[in-house]
Amino acid sequence: MPRNPPRPQPGQARHLLDELHHDLINGHVDIATAVRRMRQISGLTQPEFARHRGISLQTLRQIETAKGNPTVETLDRIASIFGFRTGFVPRDPGHPPKS
Repeated sequence: MPRNPPRPQPGQARHLLDELHHDLINGHVDIATAVRRMRQISGLTQPEFARHRGISLQTLRQIETAKGNPTVETLDRIASIFGFRTGFVPRDPGHPPKS
């Protein structure tokens, strides 16, 4: 299996993006996985994606392996093209926190 799958067709990419959106809203995905999925939806390699989003390859690799501590600005640079922005998501969306 190739290390980076080919770019999905537009309909499939839309479906994958909708799934990612759903998973993010429901807190079912961490930052590393979300960024990796965004890159895979784009069909770009890590070096291509990093260059396209204006971040260093090292930063992208650290984010995708959950070893980095990216700034909000970096996360926004990655996510903005997908219609996302950095924010807070409840840990358990079905249950509000206790006061």
